[in-house]
Amino acid sequence: MFAASVPVALALGMASVPTLLDRSIPLIAVPQVVFESLDSFALMALPLYVLAGRLMQFGGIAERLVDFAKAIVSWIRGGLAAAVVLTSMMFATISGSSAATAAAIGSMLIPEMEKQRYPRPFSAATTAASGELGVIIPPSVAMVIYGVITGVSITDMFIAGFLPGLMIAGSLMLTVIMISWIRGYGERQPFHLGPWAADVGRALRRASLSLFLPIIILGGIFGGIFTATEAAVVAVVYALILGVFVYRQIPIRDLPRLFAGAAVTSSVVMIIVAFAAMFAFALHLLRVPQELGQLLTTVTENPLIFLLLVNLFLLIVGMFMETFAAIIILAPILSPIAMSYGIDPTHFGLIMIVNLAVGMVTPPVGVNLFIACGIARVTMEQLMRPLAIFLMVLIANLMVITYIPGISLALLR
Repeated sequence: MFAASVPVALALGMASVPTLLDRSIPLIAVPQVVFESLDSFALMALPLYVLAGRLMQFGGIAERLVDFAKAIVSWIRGGLAAAVVLTSMMFATISGSSAATAAAIGSMLIPEMEKQRYPRPFSAATTAASGELGVIIPPSVAMVIYGVITGVSITDMFIAGFLPGLMIAGSLMLTVIMISWIRGYGERQPFHLGPWAADVGRALRRASLSLFLPIIILGGIFGGIFTATEAAVVAVVYALILGVFVYRQIPIRDLPRLFAGAAVTSSVVMIIVAFAAMFAFALHLLRVPQELGQLLTTVTENPLIFLLLVNLFLLIVGMFMETFAAIIILAPILSPIAMSYGIDPTHFGLIMIVNLAVGMVTPPVGVNLFIACGIARVTMEQLMRPLAIFLMVLIANLMVITYIPGISLALLR
């Protein structure tokens, strides 16, 4: 059905029907399972984070974060490229979306990078690779979906993603600075402590209210003050107040359009989640996870080799399948198998999300690539050469996260 371009949600639901008929289960089970899957307090976070991301993008929050990041690193050779990564990291702490991060940051910084003589393919590759932080650094819509599908604590997933996200961001910043030094990209400004500190201070004051938002969200979640879903409500209310009443960049007449756009985006994901529950029910009836687990144990009993096989499989899947759909379809199958190997379910969830996030910057179905190419006005072929370096860095990070579980689990202990 995928090959025939049937929409993902319909393909998942329709593929489950023959199993029900074979087991003589009435088709009334389809709407029952679908609606029960959406009756979830945790899943309420998904449309709220989508709405919060849109309010931040159009409400002036992203613009102030960009100015703050530029003030910090603009004096370094390659500083503007580093600012793309730094801003993506900060925006990721409040948007929860890779595509939203790439679109918001790229639309502001790619034209500016072009003015400073960065090649457009390099600018696009930097934006696309940095955008994946949107699903790794909490709060993350992908983590919400994984938690709902597998029963893993969403709060634990958020905490586990913090250190790996910082590690990936740091490695990407180091990469863009090294490339810029070697190839002479960008304009280097002379560093003088006094003027630099004054610029940072001005940008910090201007962005202080925007920077307070991730402190509220992450501090509240990590401190146990509110749940991930309640944090999403806080994010929406705070972003709405800033965008409409403080920064005044969202006219009240535009709110229905922003809310409608968030509703459409959310509904696309939610209907996939709903019919994926039907698909998971069919897989359970067919004992697919158990059979696949037994098959894998005949191949290897070593959890390290199992993780290598899973990573290779997910890297291939991520090249052709949208991230949310891949999580929804594969998480119910792979997570129980990983647990049978003694792998922590939160750690495995992070491995899966980081792996599929790499898929967002790999052709032919990399969402971030299409966004970055559109903003930078370059073709996918032009993007491939600079992108290869970023992919190597991202895959190296993935291997470190996979085989050093302490990076993911340190804050949970």
